[in-house]
Amino acid sequence: MSSSPPSPRRRTLLKLAAAALTTAAAPVTAVKAPARPPALPVVLPAPTGHRPVGAVDLRLVDRTRPDPFVPSKPFRELMVSVRYPAEPGRAGAFPVAPWLGPAAAADWDERSAPGLGIPAGAVDWRGTRTHARTGAPADRSAGRLPVVLFSPGDGGVRALGTALVEELASRGYVVVAVDSPYEADQVEFPGGRVERAVPLPDDLTPEVIAALLERHARARHADARFVLGRIGALARGRRPDRGGGPLPAGLPAVLDPSRTGVLGQSLGGSVAARLAHDDHRVLAAANLDGEFVGPVAVSGVAKPFLLLMSEGDSVEGNAGWASFWAASTGWRRALRLREAQHGSYTDLQVFLPQLAGHLELPAADGLIGTIDPLRSLAAQRAAVTAFFDLTLKGRPTSFFEDPGGRFPEWS
Repeated sequence: MSSSPPSPRRRTLLKLAAAALTTAAAPVTAVKAPARPPALPVVLPAPTGHRPVGAVDLRLVDRTRPDPFVPSKPFRELMVSVRYPAEPGRAGAFPVAPWLGPAAAADWDERSAPGLGIPAGAVDWRGTRTHARTGAPADRSAGRLPVVLFSPGDGGVRALGTALVEELASRGYVVVAVDSPYEADQVEFPGGRVERAVPLPDDLTPEVIAALLERHARARHADARFVLGRIGALARGRRPDRGGGPLPAGLPAVLDPSRTGVLGQSLGGSVAARLAHDDHRVLAAANLDGEFVGPVAVSGVAKPFLLLMSEGDSVEGNAGWASFWAASTGWRRALRLREAQHGSYTDLQVFLPQLAGHLELPAADGLIGTIDPLRSLAAQRAAVTAFFDLTLKGRPTSFFEDPGGRFPEWS
């Protein structure tokens, strides 16, 4: 294995892992807590498509394999969120979906936010809302719609991609965001049960991190292929989950699994590439600033592929990207987002600037860069939507001929 210094993405993993370990190991002393100021609100920008968005969370159980992180558990249990175009005129009668469920929000506040420099109790994570309506009936007027699977970064929760996911749903896609239990910081299951990530090793050397990422990528690859099967079953009218509540009316009728793409951030981007290589059901894949992990870095893909990068990145300057690019034979584009950093491809890009005037966040620039957060999100939404419009809907686009013409942030 290489002994070269870890990349910025792996340094981010190392930093967050060390923070998690420090938090877990810190002694608890009984003291009287001072009075806290009111928790700060954070707001997600609304999607810009013309369709309202519906949402439903599903618990999926794969009884064909034991859990890869908890071998004593004889089955793999997943949580996914489905976002879809909702029926106009009826969606508003349904409750707004939270960014995180109440139990997961409490755990995020206590265990995850401090690793970002946000003190526990400082932000109203439980009150943070999305722009989707839970259980709203699906809009069947447009017929069957393409499906996009979303996979977040290593250790990240599926909610971190909400701003992009809801944009795609508002523009005529069904998007399935997948959590990876026992790797993600926390995953909330029905009834308020929260499963946390298994502890990381104490000695996080570059070699240990590389092995962890490969293990996580293999687990996610298997998870995603299972989820694709469940979505296919749902499109055929079979309920995909176990013991869940009512499904949104019309949801099976709007799914078209024959037009499936994958979108992933960081490690999720590598998983997207691996799925495009291995699974015939996947027609196209997009990678949001992720290094390639495993054999796909050498094999490349023969399907359409979009790579979005951060400031200072280049295909040529990253060995894994360069080998992937050279081996890939399908349509492909790579775009760099000026003044952006790795965390710019998550919802943190819009949350952290809202807190900057109230909290000291000295590490924010290293995580989300200095790009204007709304311009960053708009540029990403435009690129990702244009890519899937082209590859899954067959709509011609001039976006990739001159992406910087509309968004100078792209280079």
